[in-house]
Amino acid sequence: MQKANSGHPGMPMGMADIAEVLWNDHLSHNPSNPKWINRDRFVLSNGHGSMLLYSLLHLTGYPLSIEDIKKFRQFGSHTAGHPELDLDLGIETTTGPLGQGITNAVGMALAESILASKFNKDNYSLIDHYTYAFLGDGCLMEGISHEASSLAGTLNLGKLICIYDDNGISIDGEVTDWFDEDVCARYESYGWHVIKDVDGHDAEAISNAIIESQASDKPSLIDCKTVIGFGSPNKQGTADTHGAPLGDDEISNLRNTLGWEDDPFVIPESIKDAWDCREKGQRKEDEWKELFESYQADYPELAKDLETYMNDQKANDEFKALNTLIEELRSEAPVVATRKSSLAALNAAKEDFDNMIGGSADLTGSVCTYHDDSKPITKDDHDGNYIFYGVREFGMSAIMNGMALHGGLIPYAGTFLTFSDYSRNAIRMAAMMELGVIHVLTHDSIGLGEDGPTHQPIEHVPSLRLIPGLDVWRPCDTLETAVAWKMAIMNRDKPSALILTRQSLPQYERSIEMTKSIERGGYILKDGSKEIPDAIIIATGSEVQYAMNASKALEDQGQSVRVISMPCVEIFEQQPKEYRDSVLPPYFEKVMVIEASIASSWKGYAGKKGMVIGMESFGASAPAPELFKHFGFSDENVIEKLKEMINS
Repeated sequence: MQKANSGHPGMPMGMADIAEVLWNDHLSHNPSNPKWINRDRFVLSNGHGSMLLYSLLHLTGYPLSIEDIKKFRQFGSHTAGHPELDLDLGIETTTGPLGQGITNAVGMALAESILASKFNKDNYSLIDHYTYAFLGDGCLMEGISHEASSLAGTLNLGKLICIYDDNGISIDGEVTDWFDEDVCARYESYGWHVIKDVDGHDAEAISNAIIESQASDKPSLIDCKTVIGFGSPNKQGTADTHGAPLGDDEISNLRNTLGWEDDPFVIPESIKDAWDCREKGQRKEDEWKELFESYQADYPELAKDLETYMNDQKANDEFKALNTLIEELRSEAPVVATRKSSLAALNAAKEDFDNMIGGSADLTGSVCTYHDDSKPITKDDHDGNYIFYGVREFGMSAIMNGMALHGGLIPYAGTFLTFSDYSRNAIRMAAMMELGVIHVLTHDSIGLGEDGPTHQPIEHVPSLRLIPGLDVWRPCDTLETAVAWKMAIMNRDKPSALILTRQSLPQYERSIEMTKSIERGGYILKDGSKEIPDAIIIATGSEVQYAMNASKALEDQGQSVRVISMPCVEIFEQQPKEYRDSVLPPYFEKVMVIEASIASSWKGYAGKKGMVIGMESFGASAPAPELFKHFGFSDENVIEKLKEMINS
């Protein structure tokens, strides 16, 4: 840390004793195969203490070299200031935003329990591992930790063990002036097994607490009393060690106190040998492999499913039911809201993928995420595929990330689009970690109607489109919705947001070629009668209908208007230039864009002589048709503006 001239030495020093006991005596892992299915998961929720994790990975035998350690917090290194997901190195999740690590851990423990319920049989505890999380005061101050911990207690996630670095210090100093609650009482009220007042520098006490926690059928919180910066002669127990290196003088004092004579970054061979876990870890994995071989003989189909789940494998025919639905929808589809279209697609998708785990933040009936074969997961039965998250949007999203990180499941869940603000940082983290979680976000515009501007998302779609690596789908009808679901499931290395309507929308027939083009994010839904059209309209979602109606009206008047449906801007922009130019010629100046979101986000697509029909303000409380007309989303207004643009 001193070499980097930055970092957070206090937590690594304060939790080092705990880490040594956990990693050497209790953690079941194999550094030679960091992706072993049945390994224990370790989450450093207080991610600012990243050097503790890097030290543990190096010492126990993971492929994180001493050169990587030397490059701590430097550009291009494997040892970033906060841990970044890298399973090859043993880093299970990206942490830093406090509270999300423990919430990821809840998701991992939930995934373990779901998979165990499905695959474990008498004499075959095939999925049987713990999830451990280190966390500090900052994590417990964040509201998301309340959301996740409450649900973990409700669902009896007994394989989750959290170790609390109770040192009473945060960046601003002693926490008693802003965080003096009884944490242990809080967790007891959640239904957790709580072990109080463990000396975080007493190896035997720590080990006994872990053993006791492993025996509990409830999630466990081990409250470890620690000293931040433990060992620093002049700075331990103070905020001075939290977010700044100790300094050369204090490091010299510390080395003298410890009697450490070796040079910096030099680890004696005796210590290396004592810490190396590769041989022990390989034995554990080999024992598991023997168990799995017997399991394969007795339960071949289940064994095959488990391998498929955990390896994220997909065959070409795995979209059989969904592809059949898509083909049917090309020529005939009901006039329904796209939230209901989504449910139709989901009912097909669950026939193709039985490892989809759904849920909702207390809006199941409204967001249409509960399919025909949905079965709730309860505290007494984890052999299900649906989670009632309660009003916990942020927690729900980060728990989904944890399930995706664990592997074996395809998580999806729904809420209203306007509440995606609560989830945003977890969605961002999913994009950063390239996790294939699926967010179903309904009631997507002023079309929500009478609930008013508090529930009408105006800036949300453009805002989500700003997140790198997130596919934002806003389909215009049932067919586009089904394709959006297919693409979201197919792309397991990126999250997707499906933006869906409350109100019913018209349906459009398409050729086979047009249907395939939906997968490209944008395509010509209706071309004009002329080789070079008089105008082009780009529209998404519910506003495609105004583009189609205006094009038809002007066609009857002898003018040619191309309509481009663009359900996913991100995917369209990834297409080859030749395709993009064939849909939207770069030289074309008279381009209108219609979307019921902030207009400024589309100005780059409108031509030099084009315009955007969008929102310039918050909405209002009124029936949806009245609102759309008031804010300019009507056939009459679009036709009028289109004529003005053509004649300009």
